[in-house]
Amino acid sequence: SLIEQYGPRESMEYDVVIVGGGPAGLSSAIRLKQLAQEKGVEIGVCVLEKGSEVGAHILSGAVMDPRALNELLPDWKQNGAPLDVEVTEDRFLFLTQDSAKQVPNWLLPDNFKNHGNYVVSLANVTRWLGQQAEALGVEIFPGFPAAEVLYNEDGSVRGVVTGNMGVG
Repeated sequence: SLIEQYGPRESMEYDVVIVGGGPAGLSSAIRLKQLAQEKGVEIGVCVLEKGSEVGAHILSGAVMDPRALNELLPDWKQNGAPLDVEVTEDRFLFLTQDSAKQVPNWLLPDNFKNHGNYVVSLANVTRWLGQQAEALGVEIFPGFPAAEVLYNEDGSVRGVVTGNMGVG
């Protein structure tokens, strides 16, 4: 174990520790803080992110349906979410060695229709979600990979040990 290898370490206590500062982890942190505010309670939420910054390990572009964002942060447009390029047209092509045949859009299942969706840099969306989380009081620790899970006697999770970047 890392504790046996490196000895005692500084510890910090939180009500909730989320491992991974991607879209799902940040959305979870935001929702927890929103629910706590609605109930008038204070909870400590932190996000551990192994990358040097939030979004550092998110490399892809994406076509994003804003439905979940509408539910999580209804004022995302006013708050500068980086969803700037709306999909204006869908083309689905069957490619052969020397031609391309377009499928009429009315034949496509709904999951191939992107009207109302946005073409995004997922890294930029993730960075923006990180800013929204911090504005709600979530503490984000980039450069801290979770290296080991700590358990209580009864098997429940007590916490995590963070590794040093590049050490594990």
